[in-house]
Amino acid sequence: MAKTSMVEREKKRNKVVRRCATKRIKLKAIVKSPTTSYEEKLAAILQLQKLPRNASPTRLRNRCSLTGRPKGFYRKFGLGRNKLREVAMRGDVPGLVKASW
Repeated sequence: MAKTSMVEREKKRNKVVRRCATKRIKLKAIVKSPTTSYEEKLAAILQLQKLPRNASPTRLRNRCSLTGRPKGFYRKFGLGRNKLREVAMRGDVPGLVKASW
């Protein structure tokens, strides 16, 4: 089980990313556009730098929805490898069975 403070920090980051997403997209489009002037690009870069660091989606970390474990995460199921195995053995995931050959 991950520390609850880490899980809560990740939830907080998620909120900040969602809140600033549209503004980030607009500013990045201005910076990447070949038609905008140098001054406009510079202003957009400065505004991007003023956004909170946690507004960047690269700072997010995938975590298990049950335990908060950061490693061994399966994106398709939203669970860590340990909990995915337990849930699959109980038969709670349709179509997922233990391999045997």
